[in-house]
Amino acid sequence: MASDDYELSVFVNCPFDRKYKSTLFPAILFTIYDCGLKARSALEADTATSGRLEKIFAIVKSSKYGIHDISRTGLDRETRLPRFNMPFELGIFLAAQKYGAGRQKEKICLILDKEGYRYHKFISDIKGLDISAHYNKIDSAIRRVRDWLNDDKPQGVMLPGHIRISNRYETFRRQLPRAAKKAGLDPTDLRFNDIANFVSKWIELNPKD
Repeated sequence: MASDDYELSVFVNCPFDRKYKSTLFPAILFTIYDCGLKARSALEADTATSGRLEKIFAIVKSSKYGIHDISRTGLDRETRLPRFNMPFELGIFLAAQKYGAGRQKEKICLILDKEGYRYHKFISDIKGLDISAHYNKIDSAIRRVRDWLNDDKPQGVMLPGHIRISNRYETFRRQLPRAAKKAGLDPTDLRFNDIANFVSKWIELNPKD
């Protein structure tokens, strides 16, 4: 992605377990693209040419916006250990904003959790930051992301409302399994690039009125 896409890039730091990937994750990606921005993720370039941490550094550097969902704090079913990737990547983003130079200071982030003040119990260092609760509901996640992006728009510029985005997303969601199967993909196990490509193509073919 070219460096001049900084103002349009949203670093998405979210869980990618099967349940989240089939519910909140595509809804968040759809909202980002339907608002005219582009989603970035450490999952977009799963290659052996560079370390995962270096990919995260590069994507954070090239993204003005960051969405960080810290709602998955339970133990992994297989390892019986928690996963710390989400709070770790949130820390990288906040450090880039705090200590970075130039436009890095312009970074803004949205922190999501499934309840409003639950994070006090497991990551109290971020007390004082605004945390938005989505309650594990798709409509709530869409509204939180849309309203946050809209708050950063210049006066007089308004993004489509969350109800309109939710209705468009519901249509996309119903059509996605068929599109995935037509492309020879398992609709229950789509990778980040697959979801992002389906979303961006659908929005291109279904412009807002």
